[in-house]
Amino acid sequence: MSKTALLFAGQGAQTVGMGKDLAAQFPIAKTLFDRANAALGYDLAQVCFAGPESELTKTENAQPGIFLLSWVALELLKERVPNLNFEATAGLSLGEFSALTAAGVMSFEDGLRVVRQRGRFMQEACEATRGGMAAIIGLDEGPTREVCAEAGVELANLNCPGQLVISGELEKINTACELAKTRGAKRALALTVAGAYHSKLMASAQPKLREALGAIPLNLPSVPVIANVTAQPHATCGEIHQRLVEQVTSSVRWEESVRYLLAQGFTRFIELGPGTALTGFMKRIDKTAQVLNVADTPSLEATVKALGG
Repeated sequence: MSKTALLFAGQGAQTVGMGKDLAAQFPIAKTLFDRANAALGYDLAQVCFAGPESELTKTENAQPGIFLLSWVALELLKERVPNLNFEATAGLSLGEFSALTAAGVMSFEDGLRVVRQRGRFMQEACEATRGGMAAIIGLDEGPTREVCAEAGVELANLNCPGQLVISGELEKINTACELAKTRGAKRALALTVAGAYHSKLMASAQPKLREALGAIPLNLPSVPVIANVTAQPHATCGEIHQRLVEQVTSSVRWEESVRYLLAQGFTRFIELGPGTALTGFMKRIDKTAQVLNVADTPSLEATVKALGG
């Protein structure tokens, strides 16, 4: 019997037009976009559907937008495949909030509002610092950690074999990229981001997020949810609260999280939300795993067909 895990997209996956076809075609999707607008007090749906890109890429819009589309994708899949069973969830950075919500830890509206706040707090931290990030392609974790130590930056994402992301002060990121190339990296590419996510430059967001999380009720997850910080399942509500605060400045241990699920016997993974970045990572972690995704109408139909719905 195959075990299924749901995977949820992180920031950077946003794209203008996301969700528009789903809202036009499926009443449940339209209802969820309307509920999101009511919960937030502004037209997030319009930002997702029509942009402009400069507005959608703002952290305070991108994060709730991706959370919203991820939830829409899940609800549509559940509607089309009523016997859908999943035994664990995981999400990349922001996606961890989607994963927790899917496991019943927080309500849709609470999750959406706290993600919007998280985005705003992180945007404020970005504006108060001069930070950046870069993808290091084709260099192992050990040498990359040495480069980080030498340049004074941090390892932000361990996504999959051959793809790591570093984070820190802009000038130091440039230095680290040059160092990585001399150590054998195939490429070291500066990323178009607002700041240095998953580094100590985000520390000012932590007390604000702690307070925001403290204001919403949390439940124990109905299925294991893998934490980015530990690459292990969350245990208690207090731990969930703490890990989500830590996650803002900690490394995202994505490859390790996926390998944990593979070791537990998971063979099917469904990526929910915009883009297919997690599908790409999975192909580099384990080519034998079945990976499906729901981001729009064609991918929904393909996944429903694959699941026999």
